[in-house]
Amino acid sequence: MSRMRFGTFLAPFHPAGENPTLALQRDLELVEHLDRLGIDEAWIGEHHSAGSEIIGSPEIFMAAAAERTRNIRFGTGVTSVSYHNPLWVADRMVLLDHLTRGRTMLGVGPGSLPTDSAMIALNPTDTRELLEVNLDIIMRLLAGEAVTETTRTHTLVDAQLQLRPYSEPCFDIAVAAVASPTGPRLAGRYGTGLLSIGATLTKEGFDALAHHWSVVEERATAFGQPTPDRAGWRLVGLMHIAETREQAYREVEFGIEQWFRYFQKTAAFPQMAVEGGDVKEMIDYINDAGIGAIGTAEDARAQVQRLVDQSGGFGAMLLLAHEWANPEATRRSWELFAQHVMPHFQGGGAGGRSHAESTLAAKERAADTREAHAASQWTAVEHMTKKYEAERTAAEKT
Repeated sequence: MSRMRFGTFLAPFHPAGENPTLALQRDLELVEHLDRLGIDEAWIGEHHSAGSEIIGSPEIFMAAAAERTRNIRFGTGVTSVSYHNPLWVADRMVLLDHLTRGRTMLGVGPGSLPTDSAMIALNPTDTRELLEVNLDIIMRLLAGEAVTETTRTHTLVDAQLQLRPYSEPCFDIAVAAVASPTGPRLAGRYGTGLLSIGATLTKEGFDALAHHWSVVEERATAFGQPTPDRAGWRLVGLMHIAETREQAYREVEFGIEQWFRYFQKTAAFPQMAVEGGDVKEMIDYINDAGIGAIGTAEDARAQVQRLVDQSGGFGAMLLLAHEWANPEATRRSWELFAQHVMPHFQGGGAGGRSHAESTLAAKERAADTREAHAASQWTAVEHMTKKYEAERTAAEKT
C-alpha cells in the first residue's frame, strides 16, 4: 500500500439564509489553510437545489482555488454526469488538468439530490442508468476515441477531444458509492478508483465497507481489468477534534444541529438517515455509531484505524466539511489533525515505521541512553579542562 493520503470532501454545507458570497469565501479560505497544512486532496461537490450545498460547478470553484494554492489536488466530488453532455464533462476536465498542471481529479456520480434532477425531468432511477452510459462515453473520449452515440439526453457525432490530458496517461478518476452497488460495479468495470461516501457516514455503510471493495475486485475480474489498487479507494468520514473532548463537544454546538436538520428535514437523501433530537444525541450518534469522531486527536486516530481494520486498507481518508464549529475552531481542528493524526498513518511504506513511530522511537532511544551520554559529556568537559590547565602550566614554566 502506498502512502495514506488525507483530504476533505467539501459539498459544502452552509445554513440556508446566510450570505452565500461570504460562505463561498470561507470555503476558499479553508482550502488555502489545508494546502498550508499539507493536506493532499480537496473534493468539491455539485448541487443545484435545497439551499445549503451551494456550489453549482465544482470545476469553476476548483479553478479559483487552484490559483490560491500550491500543492493540494482537486477533485470533483462529484460531477453529476447524468445531468451533463459527457463530451463537455471530459473537455472541461482536460482543460482543468492543464490549468492546474496535473492537480485535477474527476469524481463521477448520478447526482444525490432528487430536487436537482427533477428540474431537468430525471428521476433517481434515470440518473443511475445515465451514469453508466455517460461514464462509458467519458472513458472512451479520454482514451482518444472518436465517439458517435445517442443517449436519452444527448447525441454525439464523431465527438472527440482536441486536447490530451496534462497528466499522463490521464488524471485520476473515481466513482462515488453511497448505498447501491452502482459505484463499486462501475469502478471495477472501468478500472477507476472508488469514492465511498455513504459507506462511512452510516452504521450500515460502515459494516458494509469490506463488501464495497470485494464488488470492485469481482467486477474488475469479470471485465478483464488489472487487479484494483486499494490506493485508489477513498473513504469519507466525519470528525471534529479539539484539545479535550469537552472542548470539542462545546465547539460543535455552533452548527451540528443545522447539519443534522438538513438531512432530517430538507434533503431528500435517505441514504444519509442521521439520528438525533438534540445536540447531545447528535454527538452521541456520531461517536457511538462508529461513523465519526467528535473528541481529541487520539479519538480521531482510533477512528482512522477502525476504518483501516474494517475495510482491509484504503488509499485516502477524506473528512467531510460541515461547519459544525465556527471557522476558527474548524481551522484548529484541521491543525490538530495534521499535527497529531496524519503522522501516525504516513511514512511507513514497505513495512517501515510511520513518521510518528520514527520520531517517538528516536526519543525513546535518546532517553534510554541519556544518563550514559550525559556522563560522557561531563567526562569530555573534564578532559578538556585538564588539558587546558596542563597547557597553561607548561607555558608558565617556559
